[in-house]
Amino acid sequence: RRMCLPVGGLLATLAVVVGTAVAFAPSPRITWEHREVQLMQFHQPGIFNYSALLLSEDKDTLYVGAREAVFALNALNISQKQHEAYWRASEDKKAKCAEKGKSKQTECLNYIRVLQPLSATALYVCGTNAFQPTCDHLDLTSFQFLGRNEDGKGRCPFDPAQSYTSVMVDGELYSGTSYNFLGSEPIISRNSSHSPLRTEYAIPWLNEPSFVFSDVIRESTDGAEGEDDRVYFFFTEVSVEYEFIFKLMIPRVARVCKGDLGGLRTLQKKWTSFLKARLICSRPESNLIFNVLQDIFVLRSPDLKEPVFYGVFTPQLNNMGLSAVCAYNLSTAEAVFSRGKYMQSATVEQSHTKWVSYNGAVPTPRPGACINREARAANFSSSLNLPDKTLQFVKDHPLMDDSVTPIDNRPKLVISDVNYTQIVVDRTQALDGAVYDVMFIGTDRGALHKAVNLKSSVHIIEETQLFPDLKPVQTLLLSSKKGRKFVYAGSSSGVVQAPLAFCGELHTCVDCVLARDPYCAWSPATAACVALPETDGPRRDLIQEMSGDTSVCPDKIKESYRQHFFKHGDTAELKCSQKSNLARVVWKFQNSGLKAESPKYGLVGRKNLLIFNLSEGDSGVYRCLSEERVRNKTVLQVMAKHVLEVKVVPRTPVPFTSPAVRTEGGRITPKVSAGPTQGSSPQTPAVRATTPRAIIPSSSAVPTSMSRKPKTVSSVVSEVHSEKTVYLKSGDNRLLMSLFVFFFVLCLCLFAYNCYKGYLPGQCLKFRSAVLLAKKQPVSDLSDCEPSAKETLVEQGSFSQQNGGQPKPALDTGYETEQDTMASRLPTDREDSQRIDDLPVRDRPFDVKCELKFADSDADGD
Repeated sequence: RRMCLPVGGLLATLAVVVGTAVAFAPSPRITWEHREVQLMQFHQPGIFNYSALLLSEDKDTLYVGAREAVFALNALNISQKQHEAYWRASEDKKAKCAEKGKSKQTECLNYIRVLQPLSATALYVCGTNAFQPTCDHLDLTSFQFLGRNEDGKGRCPFDPAQSYTSVMVDGELYSGTSYNFLGSEPIISRNSSHSPLRTEYAIPWLNEPSFVFSDVIRESTDGAEGEDDRVYFFFTEVSVEYEFIFKLMIPRVARVCKGDLGGLRTLQKKWTSFLKARLICSRPESNLIFNVLQDIFVLRSPDLKEPVFYGVFTPQLNNMGLSAVCAYNLSTAEAVFSRGKYMQSATVEQSHTKWVSYNGAVPTPRPGACINREARAANFSSSLNLPDKTLQFVKDHPLMDDSVTPIDNRPKLVISDVNYTQIVVDRTQALDGAVYDVMFIGTDRGALHKAVNLKSSVHIIEETQLFPDLKPVQTLLLSSKKGRKFVYAGSSSGVVQAPLAFCGELHTCVDCVLARDPYCAWSPATAACVALPETDGPRRDLIQEMSGDTSVCPDKIKESYRQHFFKHGDTAELKCSQKSNLARVVWKFQNSGLKAESPKYGLVGRKNLLIFNLSEGDSGVYRCLSEERVRNKTVLQVMAKHVLEVKVVPRTPVPFTSPAVRTEGGRITPKVSAGPTQGSSPQTPAVRATTPRAIIPSSSAVPTSMSRKPKTVSSVVSEVHSEKTVYLKSGDNRLLMSLFVFFFVLCLCLFAYNCYKGYLPGQCLKFRSAVLLAKKQPVSDLSDCEPSAKETLVEQGSFSQQNGGQPKPALDTGYETEQDTMASRLPTDREDSQRIDDLPVRDRPFDVKCELKFADSDADGD
């Protein structure tokens, strides 16, 4: 039975994801690019992997642990560096690390992994140190390492790629990491000078875990049971209770007691309070199971009765990029550990180990329980006094049968096409007095999602691109100080500081209300969206409606518009600045809807409108409307308004003149205007072209006759603000034609010159030879003083004795070949050879016999 349930769930998950449509959370309403919002950044050149963050609220300082460096930054503006300390691995350790097969350039360095407060003046820092983990103390006064070099085995991982977690509790470090070089021995330990403890090296205790998070839960001051402080560890490990064709991953939560001292005989220097349970994060109605834990955040608030664990999960077989957020009450986990059933291993079917529910008697005191008042009353003051029967039971039964279920038995948020990596949660009060948990979730592409859990659904307010290089968010940290709340994100490329809201980027009351951001409210006095103050004083005059009801906004103000002038036959592009991803853009012309799929219109980026082949009938008013559904209501708002006027421009441009001016001589002379005059029309174009696709002329001034027209389309618009568009005037083509003729003649001259010089192919040269009628004589390239190396070319017919024995000149073909110089035949008898030898040197054929002497030849001819 236990094997079939998760296996069937996983198979059902695959079937649902592949074959059916599952309702996921909608996309973020607004997406802020990195360049659109104000973000504080820090990056030190040559330093990478900013994966350890520690915030000191009292000092307003953010400590950053990176590769071979620790930085102290101003928490209010992290771009201001206060201190820095470098801790580099020695060359000897790098060499030894490289000998073990690791990369000297990447792995054999010192990656800071543990950054915990030790005291008011010191930090406890641990690094991988070229696969030899080492810990040291960092003095905050001088900001220098003290050089103690403590062994970091069990406190810090060997490999920078291995998972780890750590928390400092009352000067003692609790950590979850690997204890050996290969990473095959996982361990949850407490590094203490008087009572160090660790887990058993056994599969039932830890089976290939991937550690995620750890934190301490303090005992409540009014606790009647006198419970001890508890440290919780969260990780994902390979299942021992279920078998499948591959390793099935299970998310876990484990708990140990701070007052644990180990056993006296059994479990010496081992945890006697270690228990672990399964975390459930699934959607039952769709059989979606999220079994890989990515991160945990513990939400504490004065108005909360108990802490709440928020976790980010993904499926093991994640073929759609699914992610989920589940929340758990602390009491639910405590009930499983204090009252739940245990599991035990059973050997059946030829030594195949199965884990089944244990139904036998449970020893007293309860195995794995912290020492409380009841135990002290029974003379069990510490774990050293526990009986061996209880300790042996804990050793053999560390796994609980019951599971920790989420609040409302379902995830808070499920989203597709996004891989969540980190999460922090802030609790804030809205204007109506309701309290909301706002989740800030990092992604594997360097973005930050902000989501709020409303009454009926989860609303993702916005998405902010923190890292332009799309590096995954490796760590998130939340500043909870009133009036100074920020989110800090670390990645391999740097650290980014972001405010909790970008209220100032929402420019209208409708946008401010539709954002449904509990941090933002509309101020009618300043006509701006402002951050909601944390005090109750100035909240009265603000407008905020978490339901998204825009009727609370004041009456609409007069709409501004843009006026454009086009010529007949051109293409216009009208822009619409719609930011909401949940809204649909609708274009209207003269209050009538437009069909974007028609040949006349088109959409660019699903927002901007293209109008093709403009005519006079396209003149008029165009409006871009945003349709957004909020709680089964459609909210409409005008995002942009454009006024188009299409003109017929005559082919022959006529210069526009101003009214005649009377000179001193009494003669009336026309005056050409160089720009708009005082009496010119208010519709004079004065701005720019709105589309790069249109090549549209414009004049520098509008004729007076145009200003005296009785009425145009633009005159029906009564709004105050206008932005007009002007287009370039088409110039005279005579200059262009003159340039074309000039270059054409130049090309002909260059062609004729190259043909004459013989630089072109044979066909052109033969044509040249026919035109020149063999008037061009070949020119020798060598001087007469070098007869032994000179090539003498003899024209065809030189050796023929026809026509009275006179050589007949050959036609000039522009190039000479061996066939031409040899008179189309070679001498085959001695007479011809003798005649050739009797010729002067300059009249001999190309293959004349000659002797060449080298400069280094022997004088005697040897």
